[in-house]
Amino acid sequence: MTLSAQAVAALARNTAGVRIEVVERTGSTNADLLARAPALAGPLLLAALEQTAGRGRAGRSWLSAPDASLTFSLAWPFEGGPGRLAGLPLAVGVALAETLRALDVGVQLKWPNDLLKDGSKLAGILVETQTVDGVTWAVIGVGLNLDLPDALEAQIGRPAASATWLARMDRNELLARLLDSLAAMAAEFAQHGFGAFCGRWNRAHAWHGFPVVILDRGEVVHQGVAMGVDESGQLQLDTASGRIAVMSGDVSLRLKE
Repeated sequence: MTLSAQAVAALARNTAGVRIEVVERTGSTNADLLARAPALAGPLLLAALEQTAGRGRAGRSWLSAPDASLTFSLAWPFEGGPGRLAGLPLAVGVALAETLRALDVGVQLKWPNDLLKDGSKLAGILVETQTVDGVTWAVIGVGLNLDLPDALEAQIGRPAASATWLARMDRNELLARLLDSLAAMAAEFAQHGFGAFCGRWNRAHAWHGFPVVILDRGEVVHQGVAMGVDESGQLQLDTASGRIAVMSGDVSLRLKE
């Protein structure tokens, strides 16, 4: 099902002022929008049928294949510096999860930037920023698995979820719905920050009450019980010495074995 910028724009209901572009192939939609940020006049959605150098957090690769995934990035301007965007990746997760649930795809959220289905990763989020003349451009990258071929799942090297119902859906309608949700999220976040999303995130928390470990460059730096997030998006972790707040940065979260 071919994506069309015109079709997405016609189906979107709440995104006046957002330009939409679709390309056949690129390295990374996030990298493309970061490079274009100084010249952007307003929000821009860039979707690619194929990404050859997709990126995840901490420099990891995001592997995808044509027709198996939906990959796109949304550049959105926010007033003020990057410090005002604490919790934005989690707010993005809330917006995506609520949209997918409305489409009968049961998902949960894993701190700080993954959507899980049946315990495996269905989608990932990467938010990168660039400040231009006092405006901070947030480039919100999303990779959503639709119907992964066995060869791609083997290449990923870990369990990954797919959503065959979404794979059968018109891609233009799916992207339009996600764009509507993300645009509404961005407007709400600009006014109220992550506090407006904190309770919604915690209600969708996949690992609430589970023992977990926090890894930094492969080394365990904290372990305890995951208890949701606070209004700045920090993970609340109950440890043997009391509750601590963990900032996302480049750390990774894993269930404790």
